[in-house]
Amino acid sequence: MVNLSSLNPVQKEAVLKTDGPVMILAGAGSGKTKTLVTRITYLLDDKNLSPHQLLALTFSNKAAREMRERIAHEIPGLDIGSLQITTFHAFCARLLRSEANFLGLSRNFTIYDEGESKAIAKSLLERRGISTKEINPYEILSYIDGLKNNGYYPGRDMAEGADPSDEYFGYFEEYESELHRANAVDFGGLITAVIQLFEKFPDVLNRYQNRYHYVLVDEYQDTNRAQFELIKMLCGKRRNICVVGDEDQSIYSWRGADIRNILDFEKIFPDVQVLKLEQNYRSSKTIIEAASHVIQKNTLRKGKQMWTANPEGDEIDIVECFNDKEEAEFVAQETAKLFNAGVSYKEMAVFYRSNAQARLIEDSLRKYKINYRVVGGVKFYERKEIKDMLSYMRLIINSKDSLALSRIINVPARGVGATSLRKLEIEAVNANSSLWDIIEKIVDSQRASGEDFSHIKLSAKIKSSLSEFVTLISELRLLDENKVKPSLIYEKVLHESGYHSFLKANKDYETLARLENLDELLNAITQFEESAEVPTLSGFLETITLDTSSEFDEAAIPNSGEVSLMTVHGAKGLEFTHAFVVGAEENVFPSYRSVDGGESAMEEERRLFYVAMTRAMKKLYVTFAQGRMLFGQVKFNGPSRFIDEIPEKLFTWKKLSNTSRSTEFHSSWGGKHDDNYDPYDQSQETKYGDEEVVYQIKETAATPRESYHQPKFPKGSKVVHSLYGSGKVEDSEGSGADEKVLIKFADGARKKFMVKFAPIVMA
Repeated sequence: MVNLSSLNPVQKEAVLKTDGPVMILAGAGSGKTKTLVTRITYLLDDKNLSPHQLLALTFSNKAAREMRERIAHEIPGLDIGSLQITTFHAFCARLLRSEANFLGLSRNFTIYDEGESKAIAKSLLERRGISTKEINPYEILSYIDGLKNNGYYPGRDMAEGADPSDEYFGYFEEYESELHRANAVDFGGLITAVIQLFEKFPDVLNRYQNRYHYVLVDEYQDTNRAQFELIKMLCGKRRNICVVGDEDQSIYSWRGADIRNILDFEKIFPDVQVLKLEQNYRSSKTIIEAASHVIQKNTLRKGKQMWTANPEGDEIDIVECFNDKEEAEFVAQETAKLFNAGVSYKEMAVFYRSNAQARLIEDSLRKYKINYRVVGGVKFYERKEIKDMLSYMRLIINSKDSLALSRIINVPARGVGATSLRKLEIEAVNANSSLWDIIEKIVDSQRASGEDFSHIKLSAKIKSSLSEFVTLISELRLLDENKVKPSLIYEKVLHESGYHSFLKANKDYETLARLENLDELLNAITQFEESAEVPTLSGFLETITLDTSSEFDEAAIPNSGEVSLMTVHGAKGLEFTHAFVVGAEENVFPSYRSVDGGESAMEEERRLFYVAMTRAMKKLYVTFAQGRMLFGQVKFNGPSRFIDEIPEKLFTWKKLSNTSRSTEFHSSWGGKHDDNYDPYDQSQETKYGDEEVVYQIKETAATPRESYHQPKFPKGSKVVHSLYGSGKVEDSEGSGADEKVLIKFADGARKKFMVKFAPIVMA
């Protein structure tokens, strides 16, 4: 028998009401997962349901794995592998492997990833003679993804957004034909293929309806229309469907999530039993009351009234800062103060609307030697686009920096791929020269009769690209020598290298985030110029190097953990005793796009703010800056309208020392915003990593037989590469002729080499 004594009355009811459609509206911190796990355990144990007759769907492998493990712990002897608890896409992939022949696919069909889908889109454009500069492949893929999120497949009655007159509709049909010819399905197509299967072959649908007696869906507010249709089909016979979600935490519309699925559930299932988990076990009364007042401004909601039996707790601190630097300084100082008062770093978190806001926070935390981690992302100066731009600037300062040059020689693409780069490296090593010297000589040999480099065998196109590249770097170097402001040099690099245009052509959220980060790098350079007596490019690079190389770790402060930095989207499902919500300003949070995007966009932004507030357990800080640097200019946006929606009795308004120089905002803010400000919105945690390339440079003598089984450069070895300088072996595999090493060089760059070809020696 399942023990229900630890459940509150509504949770218990949610477990016991097993038959018919049930919708559990689970507020933030209301014990949703506990309730769902207990419900599944009750069905399996008390009602003797076979694990094969229950299907539970969620959105991440991690969530599915944790649920399986918790249920297996509750039911001793249960085969965890028999539990049908999985993600939507994994379920559909497994089902299609069994039924693929109905759709003209073989069981070994391929699931295409984003790169393979992009290759198809590019080939469709090439057939039409259209350049990727005219139409970006990601625009086509975004359109296709939108159709599939709405459940559309070729030949189906028109779904929402499916318009044959649309210029991209033809691409969609051709794209699907290409997939079919390749015996492949893309990620979104896994769902629509099952919908197609069930619609065209009712006997197949009938089999699965008979198999699954109960269907449960976690995080239901995140489902798209296609997923909703799939659920509706699976439970169409017995109608034992249980969905668990919270419309107030629906924050992923940009991924296709449709809040209508939860708002209109009763229209599809009129006899649904609606249960509301309204007791919060996470946060103080003050935080819950404040968050409730904010979210009540939304109209697209079912109407829960959150409450808690937890203590009243501290008032919320609304912190008015003079500028974004003072805001970051406050966060670092308060974090240090909390730590000294006994709060561990791992209990603290900083939430921001966009990834680019992390830069100043990171700078201040490093300054105060506070350990931190960026959750769901990469530290600012380790992001790919930032390292790319810094490599351009390093090359301007130091032409001998072969690491910087090798990183950006083909970024954006100039036709100088790995093979061409390898030829240049070999030439540089043989000539005991730098990469730049060799490239410069090749370019000079084209412009005038000089040294013959025909043996390198580079195409005319590559030589032309190298010539343009050398001209650009030479011009930039001249600007630096003439003491031109670093910010102007940076903007010339960004635009004339083609890097900005290359990114701007893409419309996906990851690319918008990269552009936003590049704007923040301009802010960093501008702020450096304001503080430096004689601002130079080399001075800026030196500042960054000194700031980011001051390493400290957890070992210095036992059991302290790290302060978590993340976007609000990345914070969902997490909790911390102390939380900072930074950048609570109009056009920042709420973002400009939501301010300009109508009421539904603003309501989603308010839900996002609600999610941020309800991550805090004991203490919540909401900070804003009177002036914030954006695009290299200070913008005065005023505090977020969401601050104005918090009852005054629940917060203390704190004005930092410098803020007396500007307008008094408290109690007078009316929600104005700067119409001239147009930043990129950021709604996705991103990860950017550097590629590992195998560089083969110079043939060396074979490894002696007696050392065959021992790596020549074991992990941890300090080495010197004749072209790239000193580094440390981070990983070593194989031995003898097969030995490969991954080397981290002094600037943090990582490169992988085959030892028998690489000019490396022990340091």
